[in-house]
Amino acid sequence: MEIKNKSIALLIDAENISSNYIEIIIDEANKYGTINYRRVYGDWTTPQLNPWKTKISEFGLTPVQQYAYTVGKNSSDFTLIIDAMDILYSEKVNSFCIVSSDSDFTKLVTRLREDNMFVFGMGESKTPISLVNSCETFAYLDKMLKEAPKEEVVEVDVKDQKTQTAKTKTKPVSSITPLRRIKQELTNIINANLEDDGWAYWSLIAQLLQKKFPGFHPRNYGDNTRTLQFFEKMKEFEVKKETTVSYIRNKK
Repeated sequence: MEIKNKSIALLIDAENISSNYIEIIIDEANKYGTINYRRVYGDWTTPQLNPWKTKISEFGLTPVQQYAYTVGKNSSDFTLIIDAMDILYSEKVNSFCIVSSDSDFTKLVTRLREDNMFVFGMGESKTPISLVNSCETFAYLDKMLKEAPKEEVVEVDVKDQKTQTAKTKTKPVSSITPLRRIKQELTNIINANLEDDGWAYWSLIAQLLQKKFPGFHPRNYGDNTRTLQFFEKMKEFEVKKETTVSYIRNKK
């Protein structure tokens, strides 16, 4: 399925995503086509969204207000989902970009894809794998941000200076697939799609790998190169390039 020149509804969960990512979000979405809707959701009466307010005019965003009627629940979920369905039925776009690390949007993504929408997602490494795998492709924003993330907050018990204990807040579990599993699955995909000459078309292998792991990108593993170059460096694979076609196979 062609993913260029699409008309896109960009829907951002501001209560779940830092405003520091906005430039990356816009740049990444622009790769897929034209952004027709730029909506950002949250309870704008709360001070936690103040950093987003400075980005609204700069990036042409439309803020959508949703009051927090339930304590402890992300208030933007409900309005974003309703808006997404309204946009779907308007038939003005053929693609959605959902920006959130909240698994509550998994059902929304699934529903949009049932109507043949191209849905790509963005979020942090803590995004549950259920949401990542529901999308056609998923980008980890914290892996794309050039600046290093802030260090974890450390709380120190100073009651007894001799036995000071540092209590570090629990780090969220990452949904990034371990590289060893990526390589194992790539090996299997190659073996299942070999041509008579013992090579596999890279374009086909790349598509199948992306379907298997929507969140995969070399930058997740500290290497911001093209995917073929990433695997070409590894001892397990061999690459052959011709004028317009590239091939890959497992090394014997």
